[in-house]
Amino acid sequence: MRQVLVTNQLGLHARPASQIAREAQAFAASITIAGPDQSVDAKSILDILTLSAAMGSTLEIRASGADAVQAVDRLTELFAAKFGER
Repeated sequence: MRQVLVTNQLGLHARPASQIAREAQAFAASITIAGPDQSVDAKSILDILTLSAAMGSTLEIRASGADAVQAVDRLTELFAAKFGER
């Protein structure tokens, strides 16, 4: 489990959500992203979009399974790199 901060100006819009889902699908682990009101499947772009995570939101990445640590690390890297946005 790790907390991440949404630093993209537009929040988790479609492009970052698709990057998260694509990266998450590469892992066997079960991965969820939790906001203050809900927890969603990180492998589903539509689920991620339902978080409506705006800039400044704090989310929690949780994973369980054989490659859970690697999955959390990779998704954390995406958030830290602002999904390639400036």
